[in-house]
Amino acid sequence: MTRNKKSGFTLVELMVVAVIVAILAAVAIPLMSGNRQRAMMTEAEAGLGTMRTSLRAMFAQSGKYTKDIDNVDIAAGAAASAISGINVGDLDGRYFNDAAYKISAVSDTTYTLTATGSDSTADGKDDVAGIVVTLDDKGAFVRTTP
Repeated sequence: MTRNKKSGFTLVELMVVAVIVAILAAVAIPLMSGNRQRAMMTEAEAGLGTMRTSLRAMFAQSGKYTKDIDNVDIAAGAAASAISGINVGDLDGRYFNDAAYKISAVSDTTYTLTATGSDSTADGKDDVAGIVVTLDDKGAFVRTTP
């Protein structure tokens, strides 16, 4: 007696594959959303790094973080564009823009810079509402998420 061999997958095999794909998706989706938030914070960190570089250049020239290269005072609460070398629009990104970056504290020898997502007016501002990233003169980043 000869049997016809049919090729293909059984329903059980297809169901096993569907279950495996569902489990992988359940694990991968939360991991990817965490990566997205870290990428948003990386944009803020890059902007704060630009501010830090300009402040260090000012300090090298004037010996103070509170005086720019033209001897103009810089105070806490100042926008990033108050720092010599940073122009309006230089820090604009997808999530954070100039409005989000501030000098939150400054003295002759120390500073703290802040990027606040809730202050951003960039296109992706809704995605970063509640996120705050700070950078101090020691190079320490502090990230706060909602």
